[in-house]
Amino acid sequence: MAKNQRSETSRGGSAEVDWDAEAATFDDEPDHGLRDPAVRRAWAARLERWLPPRPGDLLDLGCGTGSLSLLASERGHRVTGVDLSPNMLERARAKLAGCDAVFLLGDAASPPVGERLFDTVLVRHVLWALPDPARALRHWRGLLRPGGGRLVLVEGVWGTRNPVGMPASEVSALLAPLTGEVHVERLSDDTRLWGKEVRDERYAVTATL
Repeated sequence: MAKNQRSETSRGGSAEVDWDAEAATFDDEPDHGLRDPAVRRAWAARLERWLPPRPGDLLDLGCGTGSLSLLASERGHRVTGVDLSPNMLERARAKLAGCDAVFLLGDAASPPVGERLFDTVLVRHVLWALPDPARALRHWRGLLRPGGGRLVLVEGVWGTRNPVGMPASEVSALLAPLTGEVHVERLSDDTRLWGKEVRDERYAVTATL
């Protein structure tokens, strides 16, 4: 689960979450820790479709405890993970010990990667909570290698009484002037991804330069 320590009040969400405090139990959620083999297989199958077939340099922004980073690494990708929570990063480093992966403390909206370019930028459940999503998307686009760099966003609108998040239509509209092909994939109906039935809007957006 891509997570970032942030204030969510700017987009109608809850107050600031202390992700360092949440790190110890973060992986208890089925789609966070991917401990259930069926949930893990479901996310691995999605990543197989979303990520480039040839292993490359992948930037996982708001990487949390590194569950998606691990799946990407198992497919041969060279992973750089970024998160604002030291405790999350500690768990990510332990989870990917011995893998071709490095984890950096920093802001997902402006990751500390210098002039490096990546074949894939992967972001899960982070964009909706940033104060300026359009600016973040422009910055992430600049981190992709021209001629095939791929942006993979997993987002949603969570809850029914007081929903928070970004609808797929809003994300697609922000991406339209920045990339070529934009593809939206509904995820709500696949209970294997979440370990339970969900009724809110959950989706993935992939965009290629």
